[in-house]
Amino acid sequence: MDKKAQKVHDIFQYSKSDNRVQWEYVNQKGFDFANDNQLSAAEKTSLEEQGMPTFTINRITPVVEMLNFYATANNPRWQAIGVTGDDSDVAAVYSDIADYIWDNSNGETLLSNAINDCVTKSMGYLLVTVDPDADRGMGEVVIQQPDPFDVYVDNKSRDVLFRDAAYILIRKILPKGHLINLFPDSKRKIMAASSNQKSYENYSEKATDNEQHDFHFKEMDSNNAVYSEKENELLELIECYEKEKIAYMNIFYTIPPNREVIKNIKEEAKRQTEKMRQEMIVEFKEKQQQMEIAVSQQKMLPERMQLELQKEQELIEQQLQSFAIEVENKLQQENSKTENKVVTEKEYNILIKNENFKKTLLDAIKFHETIINLTCVVGDKTLYSKYLPIKEYPIVPFNYKWTGTPFPMSAVSPLIGKQRELNKAHQLMIHNASLGSSLRWMYEEGSIDTDYWEKYSSSPGALLPKRQGFEAPTPVMPFQLNNAFFSLTQTGKQDMEYLAGVYSAMQGDTNANAEMPYKGMLAMDEYGTRRIKYWLKHSIEPALKQIGNIIKDYSQAVYTAHKVFRIVQPDMEQEKNVEINVPLYNDFGNAIGKWRDYASAKFDVRVIAGSTLPVNRWAYLSELKELMNLGVVDDVAVLAETDIKNKESIVKRKSLYAQLKSQISGLEEQLKKEKGSNETLERQIIQSNIKNKVMQADVEVNKQKEATKSNLLKEELESKAKQKHMRNTMDSESKNLKENIADKIYGLQNTK
Repeated sequence: MDKKAQKVHDIFQYSKSDNRVQWEYVNQKGFDFANDNQLSAAEKTSLEEQGMPTFTINRITPVVEMLNFYATANNPRWQAIGVTGDDSDVAAVYSDIADYIWDNSNGETLLSNAINDCVTKSMGYLLVTVDPDADRGMGEVVIQQPDPFDVYVDNKSRDVLFRDAAYILIRKILPKGHLINLFPDSKRKIMAASSNQKSYENYSEKATDNEQHDFHFKEMDSNNAVYSEKENELLELIECYEKEKIAYMNIFYTIPPNREVIKNIKEEAKRQTEKMRQEMIVEFKEKQQQMEIAVSQQKMLPERMQLELQKEQELIEQQLQSFAIEVENKLQQENSKTENKVVTEKEYNILIKNENFKKTLLDAIKFHETIINLTCVVGDKTLYSKYLPIKEYPIVPFNYKWTGTPFPMSAVSPLIGKQRELNKAHQLMIHNASLGSSLRWMYEEGSIDTDYWEKYSSSPGALLPKRQGFEAPTPVMPFQLNNAFFSLTQTGKQDMEYLAGVYSAMQGDTNANAEMPYKGMLAMDEYGTRRIKYWLKHSIEPALKQIGNIIKDYSQAVYTAHKVFRIVQPDMEQEKNVEINVPLYNDFGNAIGKWRDYASAKFDVRVIAGSTLPVNRWAYLSELKELMNLGVVDDVAVLAETDIKNKESIVKRKSLYAQLKSQISGLEEQLKKEKGSNETLERQIIQSNIKNKVMQADVEVNKQKEATKSNLLKEELESKAKQKHMRNTMDSESKNLKENIADKIYGLQNTK
């Protein structure tokens, strides 16, 4: 046996502790009770010898089925959150990839089997691995479901998901022919491997109670007609997963620019230096002119001027050289790229020997990272040993009742005692009733014909002869059972419901909720499932989240090439295509990058809480109807949650009806607007007519008014003219009168 195989076998022998043996024995018994295998061969034989019934009243199977239903009513759903904004777009693809892997692996069935193992055997497992031959050698991430009794965990583990375990083993016993089918490239090594038959003995026999001995599932027969005699030899297949700390180096180094870029840098530095030279020459001439003025004014000696000018020229040359070097270095730094890579310490030790790389190295930080090492052993040979691209064990446990050790408790274990009590009570009651209906007789030997009595003693109206001289046979009546004994079975049923947390009302028992209103039934459904929700929240959902993280790590390591996933939607009528790692090309047809680079994206994964729980459809539809009446959702959202056939066509028709309805409503709205416009125009016309008539009346009134004014003015003018004429007439008459009087006076005077 080679060293690695010896190490794995030593780990396995260490794992076969007495606690492990007892745990497997107890949970195998629970698994048998859940599958109605509740009587051992010795118990069955003893009951048959006593004439008692051997039937069982299985109250465990309904509990197991209800727990399985609550935990697997819907498929789990995961959600990814990108670390940065660039990762958010790629993170949105993760949910689709997880659904693809789940459907491709038939995850619904595997999860159901794992939950069933969790309930009946206290623990179930899901294994995330890679099928390298799938997709024509490109590989696919797949999910498998190992048997919990084939898995051996480090006994010192105290984490609910075994993240602190030093190792996890999966051990199977298979014929060589089967192993060759699993590993066709290792046929020669498998055929050369030798087996140790002593290690295949069923170690469950160490248990003190062997009543379940006839139900051992590990007993195998090496006589298999499928394979040849040599291929029928049994071998151990052990897959050992171990956590190892690997030293890594986080290095930062620069990538210098290429020759063409360096040439451009030198030309740019030369151009900027020449520009600086011209500026400094102008400044030098200005200083020289100032010094010449100072010399002419005899404020400076000519010799001092020559010395200062010589120093200035030397300073200018030095500054120009320094400026040229500074500009060139600055441009080189701007055009140099700083890269960050993570390599193993061994790779770093090889790289650091290269002088060119050593010059570009900026910093190197050493750290350790946990990685999973998988070693596969067949018999005494090691098939392979490799590192997996994940940080946690790909084997994820589902516990029912965590005990702080790798040996949890199942949901069936507390019910076994009550189940035996119910079986015994029913067996005794049926046996007592059987004795009461078929009497036993006490007789003297020779007093009766025993064959005749055995044949006709229980027949209705039978005449049973008795020989003379003997006493008549005496019937032996069975003892009457205590009345409290009959209530024992009913109390036992209630105790089992209380222990399991699954009541009759949760299984549709109409007698339990005969007079309860609808909302009261919903409240009972909410309160009655709190224990189950606690189990899902603290045991199942953490395991599902762990599976999501492992799927993320595996998928990022496997799906590095351009790939298109086809996902069938739940309604089976639509398909969704998801594309990742889409190559991007430049104008010359060279790949320069990837769109939706899935392998390099960084995001966190979380499971959507309660995604596997069942939904009370009637209550959900009732809530949707209320929301639709409030206007929160539309009728299409309500239709999507119903079981009506051809929902898509109904939605399309509804959309057509909605379009026509919207068109009709639009036309009606337009008609209303037109009617409103017409009414407005009519009112405006009437108002304009009224205004015209009022204006006409005003014109007539004004006309009459003006006419009256003109008549009055004319009359007034005429009156004034008449008055003036009269005044003129009176004036002329008075003048004439005066003149006449004067003439008369003058005539009288002359007469005198």
